[in-house]
Parts: sequence; structure tokens; C-alpha cells
Amino acid sequence: MKAKIQLFLIIFTILLGIFFYKYYLVSEPLINELQEKKGSEVIQKNQNNLIKNLNYNVKLDNNTEYFITSELSELKYKDGFELVNMSNVVAKFRDKSLSEFTITADNAVYNNSNYNTKFSNNVKIIYLDNIITSENLDLDFNLNIVKIYNNVVYEGITGSGKTDNININLITKYVEIFMNNKKNKVKLISK
Repeated sequence: MKAKIQLFLIIFTILLGIFFYKYYLVSEPLINELQEKKGSEVIQKNQNNLIKNLNYNVKLDNNTEYFITSELSELKYKDGFELVNMSNVVAKFRDKSLSEFTITADNAVYNNSNYNTKFSNNVKIIYLDNIITSENLDLDFNLNIVKIYNNVVYEGITGSGKTDNININLITKYVEIFMNNKKNKVKLISK
């Protein structure tokens, strides 16, 4: 009987040792496995920030409206602001007199807090029968200015032109056309 109790105590001690070994010493790899799973969830969350066919419709002061759509967008946060990186973008701005211009571009970065948008790559602006193409356009609603720059080409009913920069005031409709180097001249050709 004494031998059975000693055998039982030895088996119990071995099982207790195995239990403590697995519970306290082997639990660390489980934590690493959980951290790896959390890392893959972050990747999945980043993938979830991709949005197809995103549309924004913004009603601004002075009865103006701004519409922007993109085929593919990615939401990012920088300095507490939501920035939307957009691809294959179409934007429309309509003022209080209901005149409208349309902007298309390969890419844009839209600031969701102030609606400012930076368009890039194959930018095309259509206003009535006028077309302006460029590589960049900044739409700044804080200053009410459209800045068109880098390889700017204008085509209209009365003629065409090439310049480095065009600035348009959205309220007064004042247009400023200028070159980066003051020695160079804006090229205008009338039809």
C-alpha cells in the first residue's frame, strides 16, 4: 500500500511539473502568436481603408458646391486630419451663378477637414468651351484660389496658349497667368 501511495505521489509530482512547465514556460510563444495575428489584422484594416467609387458632395458658403468622385481611394490620417488619396478622379465646382467647371486627374489628395484638394498627373479642366491641361492643380477653399501649374496648356474658342502657372480667384474670377522665370514669355496663339 505504501508503494502505491509513493507511486501516486511521484506521478502527481511529474504531472504537476508538466502542468507548471506548459502553463508558465510555454505560454510565451502563445503571446507571440497572438501578436502575429494582431499584426495581420492591422494589414487587413489597412486594406479595408481602400474604398471603391467614393463620392463627396460639399455645400460651401455663398451657395457654392463641390463634388468629387474617384474609382479607388485610400483613407489616411496625418496630424489629426483625414486625407483621402484618390485615383481616377472627377471633380466639379459649381458657384452661386450655377457656372461649373470640371476637373479630371489620375490622382488627387483630398483633405476631408477643409475640402482642399491637390490634383496631379494628367489634370484636365473643362469650363464652357475652354480646356486647360496641366500636371498639377491645387484647389484651396481657404484662400478661394485655384492654382494650375506645370506644363499648362490652354485651348479655347479664341485661341490657345502655354504657360507655367494660372491662378484663378473663385470669388472674383480674376485670372493671373505667369511664367516661373520672368524672362520667359507666356505663349498665346489666336485663331
